[in-house]
Amino acid sequence: MKKLSKNLILFLLLFLMLMLPAPSAEERDASKKKVVNFAFISLYSPRIMYEKYQPLMDYLSENTPYRFELKLGWDYKDIINYLKNGSADIALLGAATYLEAKKEFDVMPILASLDSDRMPTYRSAIVTRKDNNDIISLSDLKGKTFAFASRRSTSGYLVPLYYLYKAGVRLEDFSGYCNQDYHDAVAKEVMKGRCRVGAMLHSVALRYSKDLRIIFISDPIPGLPIVVRGNTSPEFVKSI
Repeated sequence: MKKLSKNLILFLLLFLMLMLPAPSAEERDASKKKVVNFAFISLYSPRIMYEKYQPLMDYLSENTPYRFELKLGWDYKDIINYLKNGSADIALLGAATYLEAKKEFDVMPILASLDSDRMPTYRSAIVTRKDNNDIISLSDLKGKTFAFASRRSTSGYLVPLYYLYKAGVRLEDFSGYCNQDYHDAVAKEVMKGRCRVGAMLHSVALRYSKDLRIIFISDPIPGLPIVVRGNTSPEFVKSI
């Protein structure tokens, strides 16, 4: 009886295996391609990063001789390290992280990202909640709480600091400030009232415009550079 049961189980397993669809020719071809790890600075929370950039990985995998895989990190420095130690082959950096990487090892910019208007620029925005009627301009920010993005973020920290300085506002003028890992996390800090003002990508500010009011927009910032290591083969660069 036990032998019969074992034979029956083996038969069922074999039957199920035969019923599974065979890999398509496209799937077999994709599995043979060399894997390219494409790393991105952590502009958004991991879920949003995946939703935003995985379609690009799929497109590149279908239209180049390589299979592209999305590689994320906990913070901006992770992406620099990935590129430096070879665990990433190509990376999207910010202006500040590009300069930091350039100081540590040989990196080569090959492309610049485009904004929604197909321009190789982006902007920083400073926002508050729509019901904060006492905050109209940068001159109203002294004594308020402020949320920035990462200290390595160009649009979420360095550029806002520059414009705040020009407006006569220093970090010590805030009643408190913090740095968040992601730009959308800054938006949520302001929306929940934990900070009264925040700095982020202009595109993120627009995404949350139902609850947030923009009080300042920066001049255009050069687009986020897409870089490879300096010893990357010209054939790979041409293919993308």
